[in-house]
Amino acid sequence: MSSVVAPEKPTSNTMGPKEVELILVKEQNGVQFTSTTLVAPTPTQTNPSGEEERETWGKKIDFLLSVIGFAVDLANVWRFPYLCYKNGGGAFLVPYMFFMVIAGMPLFYMELALGQYNREGAAGVWKICPIFKGVGFTVILISLYVGFYYNVIISWALFYLFSSFTSELPWVHCNNTWNSPNCSDWADNSSFSDIYKATPAQEYFERGVLHIQDSNGIDDLGRPRWQLTSCLGVVIVLLYFSLWKGVKTSGKVVWITATMPYVVLTVLLIRGVTLPGAIDGIKAYLSVDFLKLCDAKVWIEAATQICFSLGVGFGVLIAFSSYNKFSNNCYRDAIITSSINSLTSFFSGFVVFSFLGYMSHKHNVALDKVARDGAGLVFVIYPEAIATLPGSSVWAVIFFIMLLTLGIDSAMGGMESVITGLVDEFKCLHKHRELFTLFIVVSTFLISLFCVTNGGMYVFTLLDHFAAGTSILFGVLIEAIGISWFYGVDRFSDDIEEMIGQRPGIYWRLCWKFVSPCFLLFMVVVSFATFNPPNYGTYTFPPWANMVGWCLAISSMSMVPLYAIYKLCILPGRFCDRLAYAITPETEHHLVDNGEVRQFTLHHWLVV
Repeated sequence: MSSVVAPEKPTSNTMGPKEVELILVKEQNGVQFTSTTLVAPTPTQTNPSGEEERETWGKKIDFLLSVIGFAVDLANVWRFPYLCYKNGGGAFLVPYMFFMVIAGMPLFYMELALGQYNREGAAGVWKICPIFKGVGFTVILISLYVGFYYNVIISWALFYLFSSFTSELPWVHCNNTWNSPNCSDWADNSSFSDIYKATPAQEYFERGVLHIQDSNGIDDLGRPRWQLTSCLGVVIVLLYFSLWKGVKTSGKVVWITATMPYVVLTVLLIRGVTLPGAIDGIKAYLSVDFLKLCDAKVWIEAATQICFSLGVGFGVLIAFSSYNKFSNNCYRDAIITSSINSLTSFFSGFVVFSFLGYMSHKHNVALDKVARDGAGLVFVIYPEAIATLPGSSVWAVIFFIMLLTLGIDSAMGGMESVITGLVDEFKCLHKHRELFTLFIVVSTFLISLFCVTNGGMYVFTLLDHFAAGTSILFGVLIEAIGISWFYGVDRFSDDIEEMIGQRPGIYWRLCWKFVSPCFLLFMVVVSFATFNPPNYGTYTFPPWANMVGWCLAISSMSMVPLYAIYKLCILPGRFCDRLAYAITPETEHHLVDNGEVRQFTLHHWLVV
C-alpha cells in the first residue's frame, strides 16, 4: 500500500499558533486511516488590513443606555426646569424645540454617524480631513477638564448620601458646630428677605460640607478635606472599574446608572404631587407667557441649553458610536436618544416644581424666593424640602442615589471620550488600556483635590465657568465646518447610506451645511459678547484667576490652529500640495498624486 502526502496549502494567516485536528476515518484490515487538519484557533476578528477588529457593544441597548446616561445628567434636573420657569414657562418650549430641531438633533446625528463610520475616537475620525484633527484634541481636552470638577459634584452627592443614614438629617437645625450666628430656621420668614440670614441647609452645604468659611478666597485654598477626599476616591474607584475593560463593562454598568434616575424621579413625583402647594408649583412651571418670547435673552438661553444638554462636542458620542456595528441604524438612535433627553428635562421639571411649590406653601413665601438653579437647588433647596417630610432620611437616601447615578454615567462618558480618543490615536496604548485608564483616572483625582479643599468651591467655580463654555461651542463649530464643507455633505451622506442603506434627506443636509454652522457661529459670538467674569456669591475673583481661566479655555481651542500648522509643516512638497494632502481624506491621497483634488473644484463647495 502506497501513501501520498499532500503538500500543505498556503494560508493567508501563516503567523500565530495552530491546532491539530485528528479525525478517525475508518479501519480496514487492521489499519486505521486518519485525516489530519491544521485548524487555526478562533482569533480576534481582523479587518482586511490585518489589524484587530474593533470591540463592539455587547447589546444594542448597552449603547442606547450609555448615550442616554451621558446626555441625561445633573443639568437636566438643576437647570432646565428653572430656565423654563424663568423664561415664560411653557412658552420657553417654543425656542427650545426650535433650536433642538435645527441644530441639536442634526449635530447629535452627525456625531453618531461620524464615529460609527470611521470606527475611531474624537481625534482618529479626522482621517477624513487631516488638517482638522486638532479639533479632536480640543474636545478630548475639554472632556478631561470637565472631569476635574464634575467628579467633585458626584463626591458631594456621595457625602450627602452617607450623611442621610441618620435618624435626623444634619441640615435641619442651626445647633451644629458648623453653624454661624446668621443661621436662621425656616420658621423665621426673614430667611429669604434678609441677605445676612442663611438657612440650616445652606450653611450645611457651604460650612458643613465645603468649609468655605475657612478660606479667604482662591489664593487661600488650604489642604484637601479628608471626608470629601474619601468620597472623591470612592467615585474614582467606581469610574475605573466601570471603564477598565472598555464598553464590555461600562455597557453593563449603565443598566443601573441610566435607569435608576427614572425610577427615582417617578417615585419623587408621586410623592411630590401629594404635598400641599405642589399643584401651584407645577402650574407656575407650566404657565405660558408668550410675551417673554420678545426677549432675545430667552432665545439665547434656549440655544445655550440645547448646546450643552445633548452633550455634543465632548467627543463622547463619537467614542460611543465608534463601538457600534457598521450597519447600525444611527439615524434612528439619534432621534430616540435626543428625544429622550429633552423629555427627561421636561419631566424632571414636574418633580422639581412640585417640591418647590410645597416649600413655597409651607413657609408662606413667593415661589421665586425658593426657585433657583445649579448646585443650590439640589444641595440646598431640595434637601431642605425633603427634611420636612415624614421619613425624611429615606427620601434623602433615594434622592442622593439618583444624583449619584445621574453623575456617574455622565462622568463615565467623559472619561471614555478621553481614553478612546487617545488610545485610538496612539496605537501603542491598545495593549495597555487598563493601565492607561488607571493613569487617566488617578491624574483626574489628583487635580480634583484642589476642589475639595477649604477654598475648593472657588476652584470649582472657575473650572465650571471656563473649561467647557465658549471652547465647546468653538469646537463643535469647527467640527461642523470640517465635515460639512471640507469633507463634504455629499460624501458624508454617501457614508451614511453605506452604513444604513438610506441617504439623509435634504433637510439634514441643509442643516449640516448651512443652518447648524450659522447657529454655532452665532452662539460663539454671543458667548464672547455676553461674557461675565465668574463670581461666587459676593466673592469676586482676582484678575490673575480670570487669566488662568482664559488660559484654560484657550489651551483647548488652540489645538485647532496649532495642529493645522503642524500638519502643513510636516507634509512634503509645495504649499499647494501640502494643503491638498491636508484637506483630502487619507484614503484618497493617491488621487492627489494624480492632481485630482475635490476641494479645489467649485462643484465640491456648492453641492448639498
